[in-house]
Amino acid sequence: MIGAAKQQADVASAAKLPLRVAASGFASSPAIVYRALTGGLPADASIDDDHAFDRHVLASILSAAMAEPGPINARCGLGADDFVALVTAFFPHISVLLSVLASGEPDADEEAAMVRDLLLAHRSTPGEVGRWLATMVARRAMEPDHLWEDLGLRDRTELTRLLMRHFGPLARDNTRNMRWKRFFYRKLCEDDGMVMCSAPVCSQCNDFAECFGDESGESRMAGRRREIEQRAAGVA
Repeated sequence: MIGAAKQQADVASAAKLPLRVAASGFASSPAIVYRALTGGLPADASIDDDHAFDRHVLASILSAAMAEPGPINARCGLGADDFVALVTAFFPHISVLLSVLASGEPDADEEAAMVRDLLLAHRSTPGEVGRWLATMVARRAMEPDHLWEDLGLRDRTELTRLLMRHFGPLARDNTRNMRWKRFFYRKLCEDDGMVMCSAPVCSQCNDFAECFGDESGESRMAGRRREIEQRAAGVA
């Protein structure tokens, strides 16, 4: 009986291998992944209604995460079950292909968990999407670039809209338009009764640019898309 079960498992693993190879084949380019998920390029995304915007955000995060090493669900902070549920709900046409790239549970990260719990405590929408996004935003906040870039979004305004929509009470508290990562950590310090800043007012702080500096620039996804276009033009 045990031998039969093992044989079935081996057959299932072998059947998944071509899917894993196929999925890995387009994983190096966020632009290609985004197009496979949505049928279009980020620049052409229509995000007038909330569902379309959520789908765009999720596709952007998945596209950015898939271009990095390791299981895609871990790069998003999601367990395999949540990852499969997400792609099945929003991208059913490619869910089987993506699901084979998910593997187990992501490593526990105390810092990401603190940011996730902060977001969850200020949720303003019901359902699973807000819960998934709290985890995904928190995990991507551990990356080194601007948060909107590490989420694969087109600009900071999309990140602000995301936070206002799903975590409104928290987002509305950022009255001075502080960088979102810095704002999250400031809120965590305040909740613990700690003072994050050494200067009495922001104008006297040496780290002013770190909190309020310009966040414009080319997103990671736009950069990768431009590289692909330039290579294609060179070949032609």
